Amino acid sequence: MSDKSPDKPKVAFYWCASCGGCEEAVVDLAEAILDVVAKVDIVFWPVAMDFKRKDVESMADGSITATFLNGAIRTSEQESMARLLRSKSQLLVALGACSHLGGIPGLANLFDRASLMQEVYVHPPSTINAEGTLPQTHYQDNGHSVELPALHETVRSLDQVVDVDYYIPGCPPTPKTFLAAVQILLGSELPVKGTVLAPDCALCDECPRKDTKPEKPVFTEFKRPQQMLVDEEKCLLAQGLLCMGPGTRSGCEALCVRGNMPCSGCYGPTSRVRDQGAKILSCLASLVESKDEAEIDRVLSTIPDPVGTFYRYGLPGSLLRRKKPGVRQAPLPSR
Repeated sequence: MSDKSPDKPKVAFYWCASCGGCEEAVVDLAEAILDVVAKVDIVFWPVAMDFKRKDVESMADGSITATFLNGAIRTSEQESMARLLRSKSQLLVALGACSHLGGIPGLANLFDRASLMQEVYVHPPSTINAEGTLPQTHYQDNGHSVELPALHETVRSLDQVVDVDYYIPGCPPTPKTFLAAVQILLGSELPVKGTVLAPDCALCDECPRKDTKPEKPVFTEFKRPQQMLVDEEKCLLAQGLLCMGPGTRSGCEALCVRGNMPCSGCYGPTSRVRDQGAKILSCLASLVESKDEAEIDRVLSTIPDPVGTFYRYGLPGSLLRRKKPGVRQAPLPSR
């Protein structure tokens, strides 16, 4: 951490419901992180340094220049920290897909909280819990009291809880994306509030295979990478693979495609798309070759997990947001 200076911007990092990959994106700056640290004072980063909540509480409102918060909002503690950091920060930046759109944790919105608790604590294959004991938010025993954060019914993106100034997309953002965003925020002129700090065009525009993409590919079925030998040079859509590139923002350097895997959509939609899942679904549905209803159903049935495919990173931030309470839900995925 740099020496404290009244002239340096003060920066904070915090981690809510996420896997920790966004913290790795910061560390993966390698030598470039030294240039960043030289220009800022890191005043809060509990995953990497010894900071406590009370350290933030003691700060004056607005004293933190920018907070980079990754992860969706799943628990009462995460919501409380998001509100605290919002009040202490001049700028609040949603870092990564979970904070930006809800991310992988947001797929829990397909189920209700009670079902999830049963699956994790009562019926897991590795635990014997005959009494059906579940975590309680308040517990007292022998004069001692323990409090746990409450698990909210609905997973939310950061901007569904507090006001957000900027977004850095990705699961996780590439070091290049993160560094470019930091340089923009440290510049003399800030972008318009609400800007996603990544290129505003579809991934197909930067795809190394774009010259092999047909003007209108057609599908008779959708394939999965493990079912075929994937051509390393040909457009993945043209090979019948379900690539999210047409509905996904660029900026990731097409890393998945360069690794011979379809884009899964982690950078979210461009500014011209309201619902990423609906966008790609509309695109693919228009490319099914048959006009026969039964045949169309057969083709679409080759997509084994439509919601997990089209809304893998963005269900909470989509028009759907969550499964409606009271509607019969599908069984939890088998292990």
